[in-house]
Amino acid sequence: MMIRLLSAALLAWLLGFLWFAVSLPAPAPPAWTDAIVVVTGGPGRVQRGLALLEAKHARRMLVSGADRRVKPMELADAYHAPRALIACCVDLGYEAADTRSNAEETIRWLTARRFRSVRLVTSDWHMHRARFELARLLPASIALTADAVRGAPDFTALFKEYNKYLLRRVMAPLGY
Repeated sequence: MMIRLLSAALLAWLLGFLWFAVSLPAPAPPAWTDAIVVVTGGPGRVQRGLALLEAKHARRMLVSGADRRVKPMELADAYHAPRALIACCVDLGYEAADTRSNAEETIRWLTARRFRSVRLVTSDWHMHRARFELARLLPASIALTADAVRGAPDFTALFKEYNKYLLRRVMAPLGY
């Protein structure tokens, strides 16, 4: 009996990993949202957010989890973005240190500005967990659009991210 139970659990885990690896989210089509939130940590994320903001697909953008040493104009220079765009419309969030605190920082930022819709920008391999963390805190009055930046994760990165995602799916309802 125990062998069957363990075999079933292993099979479910393997099938879940297969689903996770082959169903990485895609970029969302450009559309208006009140805000864009970019979760730092991977290539292409900030560039995607800035391109959408510059194309006037949102009013403001939060870069969540920014390094405390980064100043707004340094961001403009690093990403070749117009300084006026950064000055008017980009906020750097320095409080987040992980995906869960990215969601908490984002909620505070969104509710303080009374935004009704947000586009979440992160890597495709990170989107499942980032969206889960944000959606569980997000009021029903705020619409969420997931906008994944295509990445090239190796097996190890996918393996780690899948297990982190599973762990959060189990622990979050328990209050952790």
